[in-house]
Amino acid sequence: MLPAFAILAAALCFSTTGTAQALAGVDASPIAVGAARIVLGGGILGLIALARRSPPRPATGTRASTAALITLGAIGVLAYQPLFFLGTRENGVAIGTVVALGSAPIATGIVDAVRLRRAPSPRWMLATAIALAGVVLVSGVTGGAVALAPGGLLGSVGAGMAYALYTVCGKALIERGWDSTRVMGTVFGVAAVASVPVLLFAGTGWLLTPDGLALALWLGVVTTAIAYLLFGWGLARLSAVTVSTLTLAEPLAATLLGLLVLHEQLTPVSALGLALIAVGLAVVSAPARRRQEVPDATARA
Repeated sequence: MLPAFAILAAALCFSTTGTAQALAGVDASPIAVGAARIVLGGGILGLIALARRSPPRPATGTRASTAALITLGAIGVLAYQPLFFLGTRENGVAIGTVVALGSAPIATGIVDAVRLRRAPSPRWMLATAIALAGVVLVSGVTGGAVALAPGGLLGSVGAGMAYALYTVCGKALIERGWDSTRVMGTVFGVAAVASVPVLLFAGTGWLLTPDGLALALWLGVVTTAIAYLLFGWGLARLSAVTVSTLTLAEPLAATLLGLLVLHEQLTPVSALGLALIAVGLAVVSAPARRRQEVPDATARA
């Protein structure tokens, strides 16, 4: 269960993003905040990767294909946040979030199935369906008919595909013999370098305020550096599709933080959604627990 707990801990770190931004109340665009997060957090991960003594020695694959995986993974990291913010801006936070988070496991399952030429297990499909139903209920989008902006929907689905891209590319590098810390450090380090001009263009004045600096440090250190070290460690021991479903714990934890910290209200429908997410997470973690009992199974999970 340790790999599953690592992913759940990463999801808990991810879930603090919204609460941290609400408490900080800084005057900065979402693009600027997202770029600062990647520059700081990705930079820390990149430095950790550089500090590793032994160089990565992929067991299989050419240098060109390895470089392609790194590039694609970094593109996924870079694309996720602007696409996510596009979806929430056009269709609202609830719908944008549920479409992005809901499409991520589905996109990961499709990409990984094509890569491995093997369909995800029925248990994963059941667990993901239960958890996604919970995400829909928690988001509150079931309250009535709403007009959806096509551009926003494309942005949210694109965010889910971006997540699937860097998750599957990271898993492929791990399967080639890369240490998970090096994978996260290399992919996010490249993304951090590419995010520097974005941050400069979006504006850095807010970083000079105490609240802005505190927000950037929290997002960079906790929700990126620490979170993706845990994420990478779990990804090395679980399948990409299992990891993608486990990260649906993020809206569960974010809702609980909203209740405890921001004093938001919980409706009966949202409470049912939280319960469904918990059930889905319990179901998807069961096969991972059994695989840990088999020697060397983590290399194939």
